Amino acid sequence: QQLAQLQKEKSEILKNLALYYFTFVDVMEFKDHVCELLNTIDVCQVFFDITVNFDLTKNYLDLIITYTTLMILLSRIEERKAIIGLYNYAHEMTHGASDREYPRLGQMIVDYENPLKKMMEEFVPHSKSLSDALISLQMVYPRRNLSADQWRNAQLLSLISAPSTMLNPAQSDTMPCEYLSLDAMEKWIIFGFILCHGILNSDATALNLWKLALQSSSCLALFRDEVFHIHKAAEDLFVNIRGYNKRINDIRECKEAAVSHAGSMHRERRKFLRSALKELATVLSDQPGLLGPKALFVFMALSFARDEIIWLLRHADNMPKKSADDFIDKHIAELIFYMEELQAHVRKYGPVMQRYYVQYLSGFDAVVLNELVQNLSVCPEDESIIMSSFVNTMTSLSVKQVEDGEVFDFRGMRLDWFRLQAYTSVSKASLGLADHRELGKMMNTIIFHTKMVDSLVEMLVETSDLSIFCFYSRAFEKMFQQCLELPSQSRYSIAFPLLCTHFMSCTHELCPEERHHIGDRSLSLCNMFLDEMAKQARNLITDICTEQCTLSDQLLPKHCAKTISQAVNKKSKKQTGKKGEPEREKPGVESMRKNRLVVTNLDKLHTALSELCFSINYVPNMVVWEHTFTPREYLTSHLEIRFTKSIVGMTMYNQATQEIAKPSELLTSVRAYMTVLQSIENYVQIDITRVFNNVLLQQTQHLDSHGEPTITSLYTNWYLETLLRQVSNGHIAYFPAMKAFVNLPTENELTFNAEEYSDISEMRALSELLGPYGMKFLSESLMWHISSQVAELK
Repeated sequence: QQLAQLQKEKSEILKNLALYYFTFVDVMEFKDHVCELLNTIDVCQVFFDITVNFDLTKNYLDLIITYTTLMILLSRIEERKAIIGLYNYAHEMTHGASDREYPRLGQMIVDYENPLKKMMEEFVPHSKSLSDALISLQMVYPRRNLSADQWRNAQLLSLISAPSTMLNPAQSDTMPCEYLSLDAMEKWIIFGFILCHGILNSDATALNLWKLALQSSSCLALFRDEVFHIHKAAEDLFVNIRGYNKRINDIRECKEAAVSHAGSMHRERRKFLRSALKELATVLSDQPGLLGPKALFVFMALSFARDEIIWLLRHADNMPKKSADDFIDKHIAELIFYMEELQAHVRKYGPVMQRYYVQYLSGFDAVVLNELVQNLSVCPEDESIIMSSFVNTMTSLSVKQVEDGEVFDFRGMRLDWFRLQAYTSVSKASLGLADHRELGKMMNTIIFHTKMVDSLVEMLVETSDLSIFCFYSRAFEKMFQQCLELPSQSRYSIAFPLLCTHFMSCTHELCPEERHHIGDRSLSLCNMFLDEMAKQARNLITDICTEQCTLSDQLLPKHCAKTISQAVNKKSKKQTGKKGEPEREKPGVESMRKNRLVVTNLDKLHTALSELCFSINYVPNMVVWEHTFTPREYLTSHLEIRFTKSIVGMTMYNQATQEIAKPSELLTSVRAYMTVLQSIENYVQIDITRVFNNVLLQQTQHLDSHGEPTITSLYTNWYLETLLRQVSNGHIAYFPAMKAFVNLPTENELTFNAEEYSDISEMRALSELLGPYGMKFLSESLMWHISSQVAELK
């Protein structure tokens, strides 16, 4: 009876829930394939060592983490049972039988109610392979997880600390491990040792890795902004296992350490990386040729900085508020900016790097690899063919190919090396990679060199993609606001719009429907950031203009009367015994500096403006989701709007009291304003003349492009309504000798002096402000009024 309602809705239920139901079926099929592959790996007793067969080990660990993450995310979908139950019921109603996947799917949902607990049982047979792969991180992970002081003492990432070796290629036995994400390694270690926890009791190395990872973070990213709180989950899992009190105490100690020290450790690291990346970017912009030998440094720097930024983003959102200070970084914009600068160098000087590594591969790597292959005691035919093809591919390279703009593609070679790792890492291989570590290390280096030739963009995405900000938009906007508020950081504010160009790299071809959503978010954020930067610059410019108008106002003739009267009084010696009135400060005093340390308001404004303009002028344009943004145009349009409002505002027209600024005074203010605006060209490459033409030409019409009144309409109204009306009333008359209108003596004094608005100098100023079109409009309006009055007389 209760299900009768569902009977009517069954086709709707099938239609709407099919997508979710079959996604769960996909998860189940993926799980089946993973389990099958892990069993095959165990049967083959595959040898794993991240420093030798890097690709095989990395992909193996990634597979396990993807599987674990997927099962945890599945268990977090609250309606999962309802979805598959409803879908199956509707399926039965429609087709008369259950969906064939339903029994297994239902079983999986029930089994993985507590996913990690279930997987701990499942991984008992796989623990040998998994623990071997994890323990191979013993050299790599502790070396990456050092404090800022240790980095500083080692002069990490510095090109100038040892000038004599500046041109030597940056080398390492474990090239791909150097820029491996710390974030990924921590996931491998924490989830890996939860799944094969037995090894923690028997192997000190494993225990050390586990403790070090637990002390570094409080939460891990499962997917985008979904996080996993490590310590609580691990403690809950171990609490039910007998004899694990020691492990539980370890977890509690590590949690204490993570809460009290991790924040400050990561803060110091970010501080170090800011200066290290700045030095690296500065040296490389001066000597881009160093991108060849020191390419590894660039990708290490990007990877290190990206890890720290992601760590901060994740923890700032998920940390107890009492230790908030370590999770607010007002200088984060600077670090992101230097990352963007390094990426720009790599994109710009890609051909320089290609030339270097093409010669490296053909002149050195091919020779060394050939020797290694010749010296192998055994080399089966298949392996021999693959090795020879590597040598031949490298030997055939030449600089001419780079000069001719040939497109390189070493994907086949890298895939062959991956295959070779699989062939030579199984237990019964006649050529075992475990016994020929030199070969593995050499090949890892060669693979890095090939990526420098054909995959620079992919390498940049791998090491420095910050598309995660797309899912932390509140934190992203807050960081931007902090950056604009801090004068020392505003020059780096362009980093935020530039980050919006990363967003599309978090989309996937298997989920195209997400592209529009993420694309729109990237466009709206980029637009908002550029608009805010332009507004901030406009406000600073307006403040400078206001100060300059005040200064130029002091030079107006009307202000010299007091000075003249003081001078006359002194001469006539009419001074009484009392002290005369205090000496007035003459205009220009503000330019006399007695002390360099005294900073005036104008100095602060100019400094802030030059910093912000550096940011606006940093890139001519940027492409976000196939849309091109031009930061300078934002500033130009804001300046046009503000200049228009300011001119009309400076007219000071008051309809109630019929007051208006004298044309000559308005002209002085407009000139002061224009002088400041012209100086903007020293900071930003914008065409201020275009702004002047647009704004001032509109002011010569009676309405501007927004339908607002202009100075032409305001002055025309005033001269007709106020001056001309008083002439008609007989209170004002024309005085030919002075060539001006003057007030006539009447009982009611007029509120203004006609001469001050109608003499030759004022008329000249007015005609300069209104231009020929404005004067034509004024004279036509005057003539119409006068002719209508003459008609009345007739």
